[in-house]
Amino acid sequence: MFTGIIEEIGEVIAAKRDGEGMILSVRASRVLSGTGKGDSICISGACQTVTAVNDRSFTVFVSPVTLAVTTLGTYTRGFRVNLERALSPSSRLGGHFVQGHVDGKGRITRIERDAAGMRVALSVPEQVRRYLVERGSLAVDGISLTIVSISPDSCSLYLVPETIASTTAGEWKVGDEVNIEVDIIAKYVERMLEGLSPRGGGSGIMAKLIEEGFA
Repeated sequence: MFTGIIEEIGEVIAAKRDGEGMILSVRASRVLSGTGKGDSICISGACQTVTAVNDRSFTVFVSPVTLAVTTLGTYTRGFRVNLERALSPSSRLGGHFVQGHVDGKGRITRIERDAAGMRVALSVPEQVRRYLVERGSLAVDGISLTIVSISPDSCSLYLVPETIASTTAGEWKVGDEVNIEVDIIAKYVERMLEGLSPRGGGSGIMAKLIEEGFA
């Protein structure tokens, strides 16, 4: 579990295909502290398990499933990535709960900069649109962001200067693909409502509210 508050920007130093997967090595500093083999690090929104670590970098094996769903398969030497270690019991929850389980890839369609920050329009895959709500949370390349507005096929985000300076968001360009993870709460609520609906065989107060059109 992560928070979407990026700890540092790392740099890919090796990306080598291995069977249907890929071995990815990333130069880092801060996230190496306390990190060992088997620990989790979120790489631009994708939770990965550390297979090797030294005082200057760490290595992960990216599975075929992850390559299919995320942008990690496009990474090459020199590519910069957002990094965050897994949440610890004593950590501050400054963003929102992020699993590092990417739901799909979005695309940057517009960027507007002003004196205070940056407004970004993001096209969103159809399968995740229903989970988006205005003022709700969305993880984009691992960054916890707040949705400003929603249109039929996209959403608008606003990034403050601190976020731009401490993440790869400042390097985004129109046309770039990014990893998207919706708020886990939305998915669990949807699943629970499916089980409680009259059609799903559920019963109780919630099912009655659904039947009467109140939920």
